[in-house]
Amino acid sequence: MDSLRLLAHPVRLRIIHALRGDRILTAGALCDRVGDVSRATVYRHLDLLTEAGVLEVAEERRVRGAVERHYRLRAERAGIDTEQIAALTKDDHRVGFAAATAALQAEFAAYLEDQDSDPAADLVGYRQHAVWLSREELRTLIEGLRAAILPALHNEATAERAQYLLSPILFPIDQS
Repeated sequence: MDSLRLLAHPVRLRIIHALRGDRILTAGALCDRVGDVSRATVYRHLDLLTEAGVLEVAEERRVRGAVERHYRLRAERAGIDTEQIAALTKDDHRVGFAAATAALQAEFAAYLEDQDSDPAADLVGYRQHAVWLSREELRTLIEGLRAAILPALHNEATAERAQYLLSPILFPIDQS
């Protein structure tokens, strides 16, 4: 399965999100995290991601006669490189965008379902801004966003940190 087809699936994206920050989680914990999806479906996607090398089994333990697997993300395998992006067709972009927005919608719905969620206190934001930019201004904006985001991508999960899903989306809306 090619990288786009593998990664462009809402459930697989949610599993990848759950394991960011060098987290190691059991299959059961991942099923709980993606609670609106059947356990069988989560296990199927775990198998696909593991076979493709995006996940690795960090540890196996015997629990009440069954083997409990603990998964770790191989971050270097959980993305699409610049060369692959350049080769994508418009249909590939449609598939990727649909998967990303479906995962975003599912993650937000799961967040709101949590009785302890508090969008105001959690500084939830979903603003959209239509801005006019030259090609150079767009590049400068993208570089600034990357510079702001990159250090946070290396943060590990701690008791003081909450995981936030950050989804910058850029595309032109006026072609005239």
